[in-house]
Amino acid sequence: MKNTPKDNTGEDIDFYLDITSEVCPLTFVKTKLLIERMAPGQVLQVRLKGAEPLDNVPRSVREQGHTVLSLKAEAPEHGPDTVHRLLIRKE
Repeated sequence: MKNTPKDNTGEDIDFYLDITSEVCPLTFVKTKLLIERMAPGQVLQVRLKGAEPLDNVPRSVREQGHTVLSLKAEAPEHGPDTVHRLLIRKE
């Protein structure tokens, strides 16, 4: 039986990455490097913030052929510095 933490979506989380202090293009570069180390079917949770990472990272992940499971704000208020959690499944 798999004993990994679950996200609030019920997905098992295999890897975590916090890129809240990074700027583009490093946000996607770091995400891509971690995805490359993952096995197909594994799930990555990425913490990110800022308009560019919120647009670029999910789009780039999809372009690479992976699945974006969810993108949700950690807090109910939405502003430029709101941290979001992005769930990605490697395909």
